[in-house]
Amino acid sequence: MYEDFYGYCMSVALRFGDSREEAKEIVHDAFLKAFAKLDTVLSENSFKPWLRRIVVNTSIDYYRRRPEEIYHLDVVEIDTEDTTEDALQRLSAEDIFRAIEQLPRAYRMVFTLHAVEGFKHEEIANKLGISVGASKSNLSKARVKLQKLLADMSEIREAGNG
Repeated sequence: MYEDFYGYCMSVALRFGDSREEAKEIVHDAFLKAFAKLDTVLSENSFKPWLRRIVVNTSIDYYRRRPEEIYHLDVVEIDTEDTTEDALQRLSAEDIFRAIEQLPRAYRMVFTLHAVEGFKHEEIANKLGISVGASKSNLSKARVKLQKLLADMSEIREAGNG
């Protein structure tokens, strides 16, 4: 089971961890938790989502161990620029993941929980120990920073091809 799902779990953990080493630690801890609670899986079909949830929650645990990095901002409104579809079309999925990895830890955590994992701001606030306003603010700031990073990557790619 470990060998079959290690790559899948790493792909989830890499979105949250600051480094490949931290992602490996998250995955190992997640598997320990999964093995301890293996009898709670309802069916074979529910195993993969169940395991993903364990990896996500283990990532959150790692994040919460470093409280000095949690942003407690309550500012919600931020002006954002529209990113053109043309710019996004010139980028690969790898470019987008690379841009997400460049976000500050707090922004990356909230962005990934909300945009990728589908958590609501109330759930994120509860899990990370921040206010709902801080969750919304971090998401908004993450989007602004991502738009800038993606626009910069697109310009670099366009300059290289032009």
